Amino acid sequence: MNKWWSLLPGVLTTLLFSMTGLVLIPNWHFQELKPVADADGVSHPIQPDSTVLQGRQVYIAEGCIYCHSQQVRAADFGSDIDRNWGTRRSVARDYIFDRPHLMGTMRTGPDLANIGARQTSAQWHYLHLYNPQLTSPGSIMPPFSFLFKVVEKQADGPVGAVNLPANGSPNGRPAWLVPTSRAELLFYYLMSLDQSYDLPEAHQ
Repeated sequence: MNKWWSLLPGVLTTLLFSMTGLVLIPNWHFQELKPVADADGVSHPIQPDSTVLQGRQVYIAEGCIYCHSQQVRAADFGSDIDRNWGTRRSVARDYIFDRPHLMGTMRTGPDLANIGARQTSAQWHYLHLYNPQLTSPGSIMPPFSFLFKVVEKQADGPVGAVNLPANGSPNGRPAWLVPTSRAELLFYYLMSLDQSYDLPEAHQ
């Protein structure tokens, strides 16, 4: 019992130094980070608006974070840049508006840190969410068809609808794919994922 008490100061000191070095000091440094203006005076990263924040909640609720990361590794730490997942590595400043951070730990699917820059087509995203096999044959991503309504093809489709090819339609005929509000919010969030702007520390 006496030996246990003699170890206590050492344990507490270790915990204190670990907390200071791994949590308090990094937090102190990172909270000083601010957006950086580019040559046109546009600040990056851009603070998300309410629509993007709502889409972020859909992203979390649908479990996208479990299979997708949002962090591009440096060229000498992986092949992310070679895969065209980004043009530079992700840095702390990229995440100053994220609460909580969604950098992820798994890559069952591709990294999404720059999906808003590399894939801008609304039709592609909606078809991909409805049935990933339509845009990415062989994908193991589950379909999120419950985020959409399928409407019989007519001359003019509903507002926001995209063409659903016959091979993706329940009745085997071309139809309109109509996103629900949750699908639209998720799309807006995915479009906001864009780290293609330049930051000075990304080159250090």
